[in-house]
Amino acid sequence: MSVVPDSYDKPRFCRAAFAKATAFVLSFVLFTAGVAVSTTSFAVVGLRTPQAAGDAGTAATASKPAPAPRTDRLNGTTASGPVRAQPPRMPFYVATKGTTTLYVLGTLHVGFASDYPPGQPFRQPILAALDASPTLALEISPDELLLSQDDVNRYGMCRSECLIDYLPDAMWKKVEARMRGNPEALKELRHTRPWLASMLIETYDTLKAGFQSEYGTEAQLQNVYLRARGKIVGLESLNEQISTFTRLTSAQQREMLGQDLAQTPAENIADVKELHRLWRIGDADALKAWDDAKSSKLARSKALAAQVDNRVVYDRNRRFVQRMVQLASPDKPVFVAIGALHLGGPRGVLELLRKRGFVVEAA
Repeated sequence: MSVVPDSYDKPRFCRAAFAKATAFVLSFVLFTAGVAVSTTSFAVVGLRTPQAAGDAGTAATASKPAPAPRTDRLNGTTASGPVRAQPPRMPFYVATKGTTTLYVLGTLHVGFASDYPPGQPFRQPILAALDASPTLALEISPDELLLSQDDVNRYGMCRSECLIDYLPDAMWKKVEARMRGNPEALKELRHTRPWLASMLIETYDTLKAGFQSEYGTEAQLQNVYLRARGKIVGLESLNEQISTFTRLTSAQQREMLGQDLAQTPAENIADVKELHRLWRIGDADALKAWDDAKSSKLARSKALAAQVDNRVVYDRNRRFVQRMVQLASPDKPVFVAIGALHLGGPRGVLELLRKRGFVVEAA
């Protein structure tokens, strides 16, 4: 599906490639939140597809992992072969209030195949919590994700070359310089609003690092969430999520784009890799502290950057917690999976849950 109206005349293969890149970037952006670009969301990165014949066996293996084989510590192998790859720790927390339980997993909307070993894609505590939860809550429901591309079309693209009109000459020249080696992408960017251009420019760098949306946490969770009566819901609507960006002022959107242009592609790639490394370690507060320091360094205007953070991160944190609490009920756990950068810090989801009387512990 194209991200611009069909009446806009350009080759079909260009439309398809650009739509794919747009879907990828939107999920990634909403994840990384602090406008350092999220996984988002808007993108169809974690749809609950019909169960294939081989899926049940994989899920069963994941739910009941085999006992750890005996390890030969001299050469790193086991009696039956090489040591099985272990899943990353990931930020995972248990919030309890009386008999009400919320399991909270910090996700990365993109990743590598090695992040989810076939025999056990998640740690046992995560798999057990998923199996115990009648409800899996994501940032946005899979059903609404199916409709997301049309809204990106409607609110992120222009028929005219509007990006040039939104930007001062100096910033537009930076965009041209950044995309000099990709003229087709630059042609498409001319038709975007600044908030979407910001996401796309960073995505081109992220793709170079080899990340893939099919290895986003949400997609992998849904592969193993096979409860017969389980349901998957969203913590915000598609309209709420896309409005996060469309309601930004032109100045705020330029701040987003300016931050993405502040570093070289190589520096952006290095940041994405560091984000991925910290996510694997699984400390939500350390992740947020790193991101805050990065955002502070890249901010062109501290006031505008703070306004964008309030809209993209903190307003949504409060909405997430409100919906999580509404979903929760005694003896019916809810498994929540949202972008990892939403969890940590004094204004993060974990602290907001503590303020509501929940005891929150890492698991």
